[in-house]
Amino acid sequence: MISTIRSILSTFARLSTALCTVVVMSSPASAQLLQHKDLSASMALTMAQTALETCKTNGFNISVTVVGRNGEIIAQVRGDNTGPHTFENSMRKAYSARTFRSPSGDLVARLKADPTFALIHLNNVIANQGGLPIKVGDDTLGGIGASGAPSGDKDEACVKAGIDKVADQLK
Repeated sequence: MISTIRSILSTFARLSTALCTVVVMSSPASAQLLQHKDLSASMALTMAQTALETCKTNGFNISVTVVGRNGEIIAQVRGDNTGPHTFENSMRKAYSARTFRSPSGDLVARLKADPTFALIHLNNVIANQGGLPIKVGDDTLGGIGASGAPSGDKDEACVKAGIDKVADQLK
């Protein structure tokens, strides 16, 4: 009797294992490829050129940088008659706007509220107005930053003009 029960349990265990194997092997893979939109080089150049021209029209010489989804530089221009620091500063503003998915100037308030805000010490992050995220809905595709105008709000107005120029394509 005991040997019969052992035999039944053994057979049951083998069938259960076989059934699990069949189920796992016949199920489609649950992992899927990620799909997302990215900024094109043409769009980045249009935004950068528009930001430069907007500031120039207002009497400001700026440098401008557009970064992509991963914070990589897509377009960067050091404007005429700008200081060498504006090139790096525009990149840091764009990078900060992209990685925090909010205007780079928002980091100023965040840092004031928490002076020990550790993320401010990461490479390429800056708490300085003049960078905006580039979004399609809630998806952040990149960032654009400018440096060289007399104040961050003027830098920000120029990069906003760059985003507005391609707004119809950001859908």
